Amino acid sequence: MEKAIKKYFPIFILPTMIAFAIGFVAPFLLGIYLSFCKFTTVTDAKFIGISNYKKILGDPVFIHSLWYTALFTLVSVILINVLAFIVALLLTKGIKGTNIFRTVFFMPNLIGGIILGYIWQLLLNGILAHFQRTLTYSSTYGFWGLIILMCWQQVGYMMIIYISGIQSIPGELTEAAKIDGASSRQVLKNVTLPMLMPSITICTFLTLTNGFKLFDQNLALTNGAPSRMSEMLALNIYNTFYGRTGYEGVGQAKAVVFFLIVVIIALVQNKLTRSREVQQ
Repeated sequence: MEKAIKKYFPIFILPTMIAFAIGFVAPFLLGIYLSFCKFTTVTDAKFIGISNYKKILGDPVFIHSLWYTALFTLVSVILINVLAFIVALLLTKGIKGTNIFRTVFFMPNLIGGIILGYIWQLLLNGILAHFQRTLTYSSTYGFWGLIILMCWQQVGYMMIIYISGIQSIPGELTEAAKIDGASSRQVLKNVTLPMLMPSITICTFLTLTNGFKLFDQNLALTNGAPSRMSEMLALNIYNTFYGRTGYEGVGQAKAVVFFLIVVIIALVQNKLTRSREVQQ
């Protein structure tokens, strides 16, 4: 049976590889090439070297979007993972209605980003109206509005991963620690957290990449207002590519830089957290 699988494996994998090459590899390579070109359509691309990348360095809005996105990602990663872990701990204590609570916490993740953005825009603007403010009054309001939205949407998803990790911890380890006189805090620090490192790696990776790639919610909640001060990287790239005639190449160059930033940060994070897994 194994010999037959090995023999016919290329035949079954070939359609998937062809689709992957056409749908991802080819557009990706073409996108890198276009980042060095001036164009309005793919057919009239003219190679101009690194001019597009030079324009990025002189774009203060892009630089602001970069730092704004980095700060948002840092805060959202910490809050989402901490809240998800706390909720997961509470829901693994055997309390009544646990399954219902899990379902309720997970449901926001099933709602699309655009819809969530408009829902929370109405809710938050309704609250801020009592103080004569809106989400677009300053970038600070938009920032925390996005944080609240992302936490509400993603905590439930990360909670499921943490619950799975907690339930996979052998009960013998916890019992042995308690017999040795360890307090609940010591059990959490020396048993639960080290054994949860694979789950922490996954959740950190997901929240990190989701934070940097955020687009739908940013578009619906503030659309970058006021004066593009709450504009994150993905929205900045979109507005550059589609909103400024003759800047398609610059938008494509921003997309390449964006891709490299996300990949480098994700790889570093993955290496750091996985090294902790090895040590444990």
